[in-house]
Amino acid sequence: MTRATTETPLTKRIKRHVIGRKRQFFAATAPGLEKICREELNVLLPSWTPMTIVEGGVKFKGRLHDCYLADLNLRTANRLLMRIESFHAANFRELEKKLIAVPWELYVLRGSPTHIRVTSRHSRLYHKDAVAGRVQESIAFRFAQNEFPGEVTPEPTVTQQIFVRLSDNRVTLSIDSSGDLLHKRGIKPRAAKAPIRETLAAAALILSGYTGTEPLVDPMCGSGTFAIEAALIAQKIPPGRFRDFAFMEWPSFQPKRWQHMKQATEKKIVRTNTPFIFASDRDERAVRELKDSVTQYGLSGIVAVSTRDFFDFSPTELTNSPGLVTLNPPFGRRLGSRRESEALFLSVCERLKKEYKGWKFVLISLNPRLAEMVPFRSITHLLPHGGLKVALMTGRIPDKN
Repeated sequence: MTRATTETPLTKRIKRHVIGRKRQFFAATAPGLEKICREELNVLLPSWTPMTIVEGGVKFKGRLHDCYLADLNLRTANRLLMRIESFHAANFRELEKKLIAVPWELYVLRGSPTHIRVTSRHSRLYHKDAVAGRVQESIAFRFAQNEFPGEVTPEPTVTQQIFVRLSDNRVTLSIDSSGDLLHKRGIKPRAAKAPIRETLAAAALILSGYTGTEPLVDPMCGSGTFAIEAALIAQKIPPGRFRDFAFMEWPSFQPKRWQHMKQATEKKIVRTNTPFIFASDRDERAVRELKDSVTQYGLSGIVAVSTRDFFDFSPTELTNSPGLVTLNPPFGRRLGSRRESEALFLSVCERLKKEYKGWKFVLISLNPRLAEMVPFRSITHLLPHGGLKVALMTGRIPDKN
């Protein structure tokens, strides 16, 4: 992409209205993860940052720099939106008039493909496709009717997503800064048969009190989500380090600031050549692919991967110190029946009780009812997973039975 090297009227407007001004952002999360995400933002952003938890995420006010930081570092957010405009519109004529006035050139490069996503609640403008069409037309009209001297020549590779929320005849326009959902860390080549999203795995580790300094055993690792998330936390590696973001193709993107930010995070990374995260599975293909991933992304110094059956080994073979054991047993759809899934869950609990005395645990079940059958004290968090509710259980296995 070729960018302007001198300031033009357009670049001055971008600097004044987008780069230099505090804007409203929304970190979208899965329901139930809002508080965890807010705590992440509290650590990440200045203490005086205005911040509010709302259903499905956290609103905060900040500068473009804060947007970069959040996309790079948030472990439990799904995506990050930046507010463009908000206005009243009770009919399509009013909507069209307001949309034409939106300075799309400040947010979208000419020629960039766009995808409009509309939600409507208690609004007269309830026809989502019609609203999306008006927004798309307003972007095309803005560029067709106006010349912007010094405008960059884009070579777009990212589809920019525009979110339109209509509520009580109030129209809110936002642009997605993330691109791919943030759970896509850019590390794993494929999902496992019983997948867990990286955002949920990160939340589970946080809820369990994982510090990144204790041993972790992931004995039904599948594609290794728990092990990889733990390694990122332990080595202080930002979860977005290995991927790109949609904001990198915004007119306001500042490549030098972005590179400086990434270099600053590189200095904080903690390297180790003594593995204390142990991932294993009886699926040889999954183990082989996980080994390739941890090697390729520089995690092999902290993650040891092996082919083992959870029921055939003791954690004392791996480490002398108790730590955290994480388990996402395969769901019923993989095993063939709910009865088989429940039997496996109970067998897992008995194995934990026998071999993992004194260990903290994270245990996930698609069937929340199973949380009542755990033979040791646990805290259950009901969280969404693929349109269903899963039981995320955390606690400590007693030293004595």
